[in-house]
Amino acid sequence: MTTEITDETLMAAGWTVVETTGFLNLVGPLLHRAVDGDHEYAISAQDKHHNRRSLVQGGVLMTLADRASGMIARLVSGRPTLATVQMDVHFIDSGKIGELLIAKPRVVRATRSLVFTTTEVTAGGRVVATASGVFKILKDNS
Repeated sequence: MTTEITDETLMAAGWTVVETTGFLNLVGPLLHRAVDGDHEYAISAQDKHHNRRSLVQGGVLMTLADRASGMIARLVSGRPTLATVQMDVHFIDSGKIGELLIAKPRVVRATRSLVFTTTEVTAGGRVVATASGVFKILKDNS
């Protein structure tokens, strides 16, 4: 059983809305907060996120993992533009509509041209997906 997620409860828990455009604007809103210096990103699973089994579509989990990983890679690299060159995702459990999907990314290693990340996506305290990503640091928005 899930409890209703309201804007008030999210804001009280320290979440803020990340300004987005394009595809993520359709999927979101995307939320962000920092807890003890660690960044977390979230999407509240809504009816628009359901698959044929009325659970959260896997693509939503992948999108959240990719964006969270990219945001932390961007933060650590200090560069404004990166591109995902590889993302491996493992689906562990199902997310349910009404749950808050929380991605907790971290940088494993950063070089001059690549950033390696891992991300864990949870829902209701359960791990629903894990992801490993590689991000290319781009020059001049190329």
